[in-house]
Amino acid sequence: MAAHLNPATPLDPARTADTAAVHALLERSCAAWANGDGNAYGDQFTADATDVTYVGTAYHGGPEIGRAHQALFGSFLKGTRLIVEITDLRFYGTDTAVVITRGDVRKGDPKADDDLAKLGKLATYTVVREADGAWRIAAVQKTQRKPLMEAVSFRFQPATRPTAR
Repeated sequence: MAAHLNPATPLDPARTADTAAVHALLERSCAAWANGDGNAYGDQFTADATDVTYVGTAYHGGPEIGRAHQALFGSFLKGTRLIVEITDLRFYGTDTAVVITRGDVRKGDPKADDDLAKLGKLATYTVVREADGAWRIAAVQKTQRKPLMEAVSFRFQPATRPTAR
C-alpha cells in the first residue's frame, strides 16, 4: 500500500479530477520511494520546494530533495516504503491545496501496512498545479507523533484536545 484516502475524508464533488490528481501525486512519490529512485522522488516537487524532515533537516528544491533522498535510499532508507494516508485535503483557489497525512516509513512485509492505526508520523503538504498542469509538492513538513505526550496534555488540559473530524 502506498498513498490512500481515508474514507472519512469529505470529497468536494466539483474537485473530483483535482482530488484524483493530488492523490496520484502522492502515489507517485510513494512509488519512487519504494523503488529507491531519488530522481523520480525529487520530480514530484517544485523546483523551489521545501521539504522539512521529522528530524528537522530542510531540503530546498526538487533536485536537492531527490539527490539527498537518493543518498538515503542507498543507506538508512534502503529497502523501505513510504506509507501515506490522506486524512484531510482542502483546496485554496484553483491551483493550491493543503493535504494532511498520517504516514510512516517501513521495511518488510507490505501486508503489515494494513494496520494504519500504527502510522506514527504526520505531514502537512502544500501542493500546487504548475504551468504545465501537473500537481507537485511545493512544501512538506513532517512531525513525529508523540501519543504519550498528547495523552498527558489532554488529561491535564482537556481544552487542548482537537475536535473530532
